[in-house]
Order: sequence, then C-alpha cells, then structure tokens
Amino acid sequence: MQQSFFSQRRRVIRKTPCCLRGVTVVKADGQLHRARLKGAIAPDEFLQLGVDAEFLDADPKEGFSVRNFQIQAAKTAMTSDIIVYGDDDIVVQALGWNIAAAQQKWRDKHDLEDTSLPVYNTFVCVADFSVFEECFPHIVSSNSEGCVTGSVMDFFHQERKEMYAMTLASEISHNVWLGPTPEPNSEDEEAYDILIECSDLGHLNPRALRALAETSLPSGRRIHLDFPSSGTILPPTWSQTEADAILESCKWIYHLAHGTASPLQSSFCMDDTNTIMIDGTDDLFEPLEPRPKKILIHCSDGYTESTMLGLAYFSYSTGTPIPEAWLNLHTVKKRNFFAYPTDVALLTALSPRLLSESPLCADKDTTTISAMIQDQPKWFSALDGSFPSRVLDYMYLGNLNHANNPDLLRALGITQILSVGEMASWRDADLEAWGEENFERCLEFIQRGRQKGTATLVHCRVGVSRSATICIAEVMRTMKLSLPRAYCFVRARRLNVIIQPHLRFAYELLKWEEMLREGQEAEDPTCTMANAGARRELEWGEIAREVALMNQPYVR
Repeated sequence: MQQSFFSQRRRVIRKTPCCLRGVTVVKADGQLHRARLKGAIAPDEFLQLGVDAEFLDADPKEGFSVRNFQIQAAKTAMTSDIIVYGDDDIVVQALGWNIAAAQQKWRDKHDLEDTSLPVYNTFVCVADFSVFEECFPHIVSSNSEGCVTGSVMDFFHQERKEMYAMTLASEISHNVWLGPTPEPNSEDEEAYDILIECSDLGHLNPRALRALAETSLPSGRRIHLDFPSSGTILPPTWSQTEADAILESCKWIYHLAHGTASPLQSSFCMDDTNTIMIDGTDDLFEPLEPRPKKILIHCSDGYTESTMLGLAYFSYSTGTPIPEAWLNLHTVKKRNFFAYPTDVALLTALSPRLLSESPLCADKDTTTISAMIQDQPKWFSALDGSFPSRVLDYMYLGNLNHANNPDLLRALGITQILSVGEMASWRDADLEAWGEENFERCLEFIQRGRQKGTATLVHCRVGVSRSATICIAEVMRTMKLSLPRAYCFVRARRLNVIIQPHLRFAYELLKWEEMLREGQEAEDPTCTMANAGARRELEWGEIAREVALMNQPYVR
C-alpha cells in the first residue's frame, strides 16, 4: 500500500526547504582515489552533463524507500553552495559554469511552482592541490599519490580498524591463539611458529600437522598451513574421513602446542639425508626432540572462517562439551565469533569423539563422557549458530530469536531486555521468573543494568535497524564518538549481520550527535567529540554516501 501511494502520486517538483544550506565539494575530473578533499564527490553523482546541464533527478521513478542512502549526496548538492577544484584549471572552470547553469535551472523550476528558493553559489578553486596538502592537511582525505592520509575519517578503513581491534589475537588454549590474518613478514606474523589459515579454499591435511609434531622446525622458521572454512563441511554429506581428519587435526595441534608428540614414526618415509617432505614442498625438517610451538589459527576477519576449528580445538584441548566450549570461548576467553547452523550440527556430532580423545578426559570412562554430552543445556538446542552480538560488555545487539531464548541470555549474563518493536513470546512461567519490570525502552534502562552489573539485550525482529540505532546512540553517548565512528564500531561488532538503520534513524542519530556535543561542551568547554565547536565530523551527504558504498555489496 505504501508503494502504491508513492508511485501513484502526481510527479511534481518537491519543495526544497529554504532553511537548508550546505557545502558540496566536487572534484572536476571525478577521480576520487587520489587528491581528494574531505567530502568531495564526482560530477556525475549529482549532475547530468550535456548541452543543457542540470541536476540529476535522484528520486526513484517508482516506489519509496527509507534506505535510499545512495541518492542523498545528489539531493544535498541541490541545497548547497558548490565548490569545484581539480588539476586542470580549464576543466574546473568549465564545470563551474555548468553547475551554475544547473542551479539556475533548478531555481527556474521552483519559480514556476511559485516556491521561493535560496540563491546557492558556485565557486571554483584553481589553486594547486599541494596548497591543501601543505596548508590545510586536516581536510585532505587522500594525497596526490593516492594514499589515505588518516586526517579525514574513512568508513571502510575505520571499519577495518574496529574489526582488527575487536578480533585482536588472543590465547584460547596453551600456545594456541585465535585472531586475524597478520600482515606478511610483520612482527605479528613472526610471533608464531605455525600459522593455520581457515578459508573456503582450505583443505584437511592432518598428515602435515603430524609430521610437524614429530619433528623439530629450524629456529626462526614459520610454517603456513590451511584448513577448511566454517560452514563448508555440510551435514548430512560429510564423510567419516572428514570427521577423522578434524579430530586428527585437533590432536596434532595439541601435540604441537605442548611438544608432547612421540619420536618420528617409521611410517614416514625418510631419505638418505634423514629428512621428510611435507605437502610436496621442498621444506626440510630434522627429526629432533619436539618442542612446544606457538600456533595461530587465523582468517581474514579474525572470526568467521576460523570459528569451526577454534571451537573444535577449544573443546578438545579443555575437555569440555561443545555447549560449554561455545559459551566459555565467548564469556571467559572474550572471543567474538560467528558460527553457522551447519557448524552446530557438525560439532554436536563430533562432540563424543572430541571428549573421548581429549587428553583432559583420559581418566574418564565412556559412561562419564556420555553423561557429559547428554547433560546439554536447554539454550543449546535452540541455538542457530550465532550468539547475540556483544557491542559493549553490558550491551548486546540481537534479534527476536535471541530474545526468545532466555536460557541463553542468562548464560551470557544478560538479565535485561530492551525490545524495540517486537516483544519476546515467552511462556508465562518464564516471564514470571524473569520479571516484567525488565521490559522498557530507553538508554537509561541500559545504564541501570550496567550499574547493577548486568548486561542488556537490545533487539528488534532482525537486529539491524531499530535496535542497531539504539546501540549506536549508546556508543555515541558513553564512548563520546561521532555518528560515523559509532556506526563503524557497532557495524564491526554485529559480525556477519550488516546493520542498516534507515534514513530517518540515521538522521536522528546525526541530531543526537549535536545534542551530545552541546551537552559536553556546556559541562566542559575543552571536551569535544570529534571537532571543535558545533561542527560535525562528517556532514549528512557524505555520511549517507559512505553508508551506501559500504552496503552496496550486500544490496540485491
């Protein structure tokens, strides 16, 4: 019905609010990968060039969407003074005249509708870009060589920065670490003896791990191995060979980490030089006394592809059932990870063998191990693979399924629920035990939970728009971050679920940023969130444009 209403409306010029006046910066040649100023856009993002230049009609031809972030830069340009710069003075001035003509045509259309419109100006800057680099470096986004300066917040790089901070490598078991893929030849890479990369192209190769465990690496030599990504070994098609290989991999990783392997076995072929070959490479290993190795299980983002192996090994090395390992890896080891439902099924099927073959369960008989496995918590049977996302220690972001799993919430230390829209459908007994007073909708509610030492689940149906908006607002308030930085902070911590607060929510957050800054400056004139005074770190058009670019790979 909404779509019909907007598509059937008469196509007339929409009134432009006369209270708006922004600044739009345009790079004449449209090459934004180099020599880019803060917020600069390309001409074709808002201008239809030709014999008669005019602004693009950015509004969708049919329908209406509250997630049209991609048209905001064009619409903002219509209510802005426009500054044109570039390397070629002739091109810059020619584009300036075209934009001025488009602005005049836009005013003429409003005059026909008897609507007043402010007179927006066009300016051209013919100074060399080196002037900006030398005198105004704080507004240079990328320099003349195409390198990002870091002076202007970049959404993509900020998200990567937050992702790296969130998934920084940490030790989950003796000498075994989980984390992101380190840069080649970096200090991070040099800290490990063996690096196991999990990816879609990885394969099961426990023989290589065994050979490493039964030999000794030359001093300073690092070995790179691979392993299948989480979610790639699918039920019910996995084979016994795959199951055996996962168990064998955990076994030999354990021996490598502890240096407890037996001497080199005769089953490995050795040549006249008393060396062995691994994976058909030319790497040579001497059969010396094994020593403990430092091992990194890694993937590109630090959590997605490596989750299955990380959970399997954590269960094996600690002798804990899969549900307990799942919970402890998150709560005790403080690792954020994302598992697929197929990983739940796979690890559940492997659980008896992971425990029976674990060195920490060597003193337990079959009956005891069976009892450990059968004593499965209620929350695990309802788990779809993913936990709600830990945004802050006291605030989680999730969906309706998470809200409908009270046992999981309790296990995570969550005893408050903030429902933004849909409410959880609990049985009366569960609701009575939980307490009705815990259903409220305000940031003060989250803060009260924090003061009581408990965490709050913020959820809507999917956990990407309404509830994500609340979480961004809380991060802005408590961490004193601007909207762009808080957006990237929450986006990174939502893991594989892409947050998408719609336009209205995003604009409300921009106004929230202004209110927070005004309050902070009233309390302490020296305290600012990003920039001095009332200036925002990025303006609306740039924020919307960057959000659209971030979401573009996921839009169908």
